[in-house]
Amino acid sequence: MELKDKVALVTGAGSGIGRAIAEVFAREGAYVIVHDLKPEARAVAEAVGGAFVRADLGEMDAVRRLAEEALEVRGRVDVLVNNAGFQHVAPVEDFPEEVWVRMLQVMLTAPFQLTKYLLPGMKARGWGRILNIASVHGLVASPYKAAYIAAKHGLVGFTKTVAHEVGRYGITVNAICPAYVRTPLVEGQIAEQARIHGIAPEEVVERVMLEFAAIKRLIEPEEVAELAVFLASERGRSVTGSALTLDVGWTAR
Repeated sequence: MELKDKVALVTGAGSGIGRAIAEVFAREGAYVIVHDLKPEARAVAEAVGGAFVRADLGEMDAVRRLAEEALEVRGRVDVLVNNAGFQHVAPVEDFPEEVWVRMLQVMLTAPFQLTKYLLPGMKARGWGRILNIASVHGLVASPYKAAYIAAKHGLVGFTKTVAHEVGRYGITVNAICPAYVRTPLVEGQIAEQARIHGIAPEEVVERVMLEFAAIKRLIEPEEVAELAVFLASERGRSVTGSALTLDVGWTAR
């Protein structure tokens, strides 16, 4: 098992990519601390034999408490997976300012905070893995997603910077940049995307989500999870500061 005896904290692990990562990490021997805002995610923690910690990443103090509670579970966190996020689709002139602020807090500031709080232990042990689940939108842009794209671009830059700071301590830091993944988050965008683009909901996947893809299909969460295992394991020890695409050819254009 590639992650035997490792302790991993996965944010937003109640569904979608986060849940798939929690399940695959547990399969590979890790003890997984499942974070989510929704208390229903406790069932995921029970299923993988781990612990559940609830926190609202939209509140800075709550993120600090999450790090403290995670460290109390097993005394350490070896692998941090910053996955939690949400989406809001709107033109810039209509974008609610409070939503912008919350999105950047959840998807950029919270990963910074958790990294800041958990790095000292990783340094002391001489080993650690930080995985930031970014997006193809951390590398390219699409209309009507200003806050999401700003946060994900920032997350990629943050990944590269921290990788240079901590490489000498045996810690790797990488970002995974998938295109559209078959998750509740993506499915929840369809109606709004249809409204903004003026097309029928059944056309959104083909005409918006897969428009730039060479392989015309949504990515499965388990595919992202398998890449995460590689990066978290010893096999990925030479990969750091990278933004790895899993984008069905999106950025090959």
